Amino acid sequence: MTIDHTATPSGSCTPSSSGLGLNSRLPSSDKDALFAVSFEPLDERNPIYFSYSKKWLITIVTSFFTFLVSTAATSFSMGAPSMMHDLNCTQFQATVGLSLYCLGFGIVPLVTSSLSEDFGRLPLYYVSFLGFLMMHVMVALSHNVQTVIIARFLQGAFGSTGSTMVAGTVADLWSPAEIGLPMALYTLFAFVGNGVGAVFGGWVEQNHRLQWRWIQWIHLIIAGVYFVVMILTIDETRPSVILEKTARKLRASSGDNRYYSVLSTAKIGLAKRIYMSSTRPISMLLFEPIVTAVSIWIGIAWGNQIKISRSIPGVFRSLHGFNQGQVGTVYMTMAVGGFLGFLTNRYQERLYRKYVSTRGAQARLHLACVAGFLFPISMFMFAWSATSSVPWPVLVVALTIYLWAVSTIYMTIFTYIADCYGVYASSALAGQSLCRNLTATAFPLFAERMFRAMGYRWANTMFALAGTVMSPIPIVLYFFGPRILARSKLLGKLHGEDKTLLEQKNPNGMKGDIEK
Repeated sequence: MTIDHTATPSGSCTPSSSGLGLNSRLPSSDKDALFAVSFEPLDERNPIYFSYSKKWLITIVTSFFTFLVSTAATSFSMGAPSMMHDLNCTQFQATVGLSLYCLGFGIVPLVTSSLSEDFGRLPLYYVSFLGFLMMHVMVALSHNVQTVIIARFLQGAFGSTGSTMVAGTVADLWSPAEIGLPMALYTLFAFVGNGVGAVFGGWVEQNHRLQWRWIQWIHLIIAGVYFVVMILTIDETRPSVILEKTARKLRASSGDNRYYSVLSTAKIGLAKRIYMSSTRPISMLLFEPIVTAVSIWIGIAWGNQIKISRSIPGVFRSLHGFNQGQVGTVYMTMAVGGFLGFLTNRYQERLYRKYVSTRGAQARLHLACVAGFLFPISMFMFAWSATSSVPWPVLVVALTIYLWAVSTIYMTIFTYIADCYGVYASSALAGQSLCRNLTATAFPLFAERMFRAMGYRWANTMFALAGTVMSPIPIVLYFFGPRILARSKLLGKLHGEDKTLLEQKNPNGMKGDIEK
């Protein structure tokens, strides 16, 4: 790391023989100079310049956190029949456990994103995953459904770190030119986790000696082993926190308080940052047209995914005589669809590199335009195949195509928003994440009633029609995205707010990091 000696023009500022203090014979004007601690070029302590093996290790290990929180979502729902019997609860009450898990996912990241600026990513990983583990115990030992519901909300709240902060870790480690594959891998873990969790939960539920409580215990054992691996393998990746720790050590060892991190000089109070991180995503969701459009798009797609997953047991049990284990196996379509989306993203990256010089961020949208139409087409296919006269493999194919489309849309939105909004991408992504998880919370609550009132065919047809309305969104953004972004009033307001904060915190004009 380097220490930049920022001094007045009247003299030169040199370190003492210790390399940490200031020479007392310097002119008094130089004694007011500040020492800026920063990374050297190609500094291996800078996460972006970690070795490739270390970057991939951290990427894979943290992405497995995403895998585990995804498996926890679907495996719980597969244990609903035995839980309803043991706790004497209704189908709706069991569904609330799934919905509140998603609600925790949507709300808590609005706060934790600010905490990572003060404490770093590593402590939040440890605390959140420990809480995630403890909630398994609370669910497994519950004697009433109310306790299960509370535990599931908290489990989702703690587990949300595995969904949101992992993406931040990936962004810390990889440059924009490299991030496509790591981000696609992170997304793949989320989709594969949904499928594997349902398969695992379905077959445990099928065993009458295990069922819903042992879904939690087995998942706890696997997650506990992973926690040990996490502690042993991952390091802090937030650059501002790494530099701040270095500056703090220099201040302590030298007794000189003029050492500061170049990424922390614009640091604002925690309460103010929590307010900003909680309100900015909502503002961007409501008043930034691009964020609003893609959030509604992915919200409907994600909510439909949850809704369709709720219809799978009824469709395959009632129409094709599947048992709970076989029903769980059907959910492997999520893993297959996610893998197809991963491969699609690899081709999309090639298109991006080819056209980015002429199309900019819009070069991310080529295959999303195709996925936008595959999404409703596959839903219509699933809806109108939901009859005993149509062989069940047709339903499986429809589900696979649908999840392929959703995973492609999901990957596209992350990279497209990051390219469009730069320093404000975290707020924009938090806004779409909030919308996506709120729809995932709401859809299961009314899905069962819709299926009973309208039947699987017409209920799914309604949502396919909604998907059809959304399908032109990527095409509109491809042609008109830059024009829409250029007219954004909200971005101008945010730039003004940040400029004011910088001037208040840095009267000498030093640059800092307001939002990342």
